[in-house]
Amino acid sequence: MSNKDQNNGMNRRRFLQTGALATAGIYIGLHSFESFGSTGRISAADIKNVKLNNGIKMPILGFGTYGLSGEVCVKSVTEAIAQGYRLIDTAKVYGNEKEVGLAIKQSGIDRKKLFVTSKLWVDDAGYQNTKKGFEETLAKLGLEYLDLYLIHRPRGDVKGTWKAMEELHNEGKIKAIGISNFDSKQLAELLSYAQIKPAINQIETHAFFQQENDHKELKAHNIQLEAWAPLAEGRHGLFTNEAFIAIGKKHNKTVAQINLRWLYQRDIIAIPRSSQKSHIIENLNIFDFKLDEQDMKIISKLDLDRTQFPEWS
Repeated sequence: MSNKDQNNGMNRRRFLQTGALATAGIYIGLHSFESFGSTGRISAADIKNVKLNNGIKMPILGFGTYGLSGEVCVKSVTEAIAQGYRLIDTAKVYGNEKEVGLAIKQSGIDRKKLFVTSKLWVDDAGYQNTKKGFEETLAKLGLEYLDLYLIHRPRGDVKGTWKAMEELHNEGKIKAIGISNFDSKQLAELLSYAQIKPAINQIETHAFFQQENDHKELKAHNIQLEAWAPLAEGRHGLFTNEAFIAIGKKHNKTVAQINLRWLYQRDIIAIPRSSQKSHIIENLNIFDFKLDEQDMKIISKLDLDRTQFPEWS
């Protein structure tokens, strides 16, 4: 996603500020972390790793940084690492690679324990531009290598871009390479000339746009699906949806936790983001319960099969 303001949807913070449903005494699954479920601290060891098609292991739950900037970004990423997140996702177009790198440095964590992703923006498409763009990203992050580098959008000279990324991978500067926002046709075209198969396709995936066909196709190609906007940025009333609220009551979990657990049980990587410590902790606590078959069926029926971000389609 780009660094545009996408606050059309009602997020948790704004919803809490309205207070309308809370005043009416309706359970909405948005209480503070300490008031529900397990209060045990989550460690990095609690987060399952997914093995990518090149053998690299990647956490199935990570921390996104879209929309975070400046000191807020530094503090949020530092907090996320302290709480146990090991997958950190950024992009050139987010304008926060420098801050993400500073947070990693301030965290004091061993670099080898982190899985850092960034993405090449369309302005840097093409063989030479990709090489230059990658080095700029690496410099801003203050890192010697990336764990994952993605083509952010299928625009411009994708073939030249992919060739450059393959070379960077072979040189050991990138552990895994992948794509983002590629549809079936665009993926097929890339596969027709790729020497290295993409490890990831990061696409909009959430309960209102479940991407079932893409999920099946990617599995057939042994390419991992990663969800951006796993909580749909609160759009289409996600945090006030009665089905999620009911399932949350059943498991004593929040709406956010129900949605992230649903993705986890479908073996989809998710990268929720927040600048709120309580939400950063909340989003991690999805490993001490399980959605049953009926829960999964109810959520499957919520699929609208269309983007909730038409500005990016």
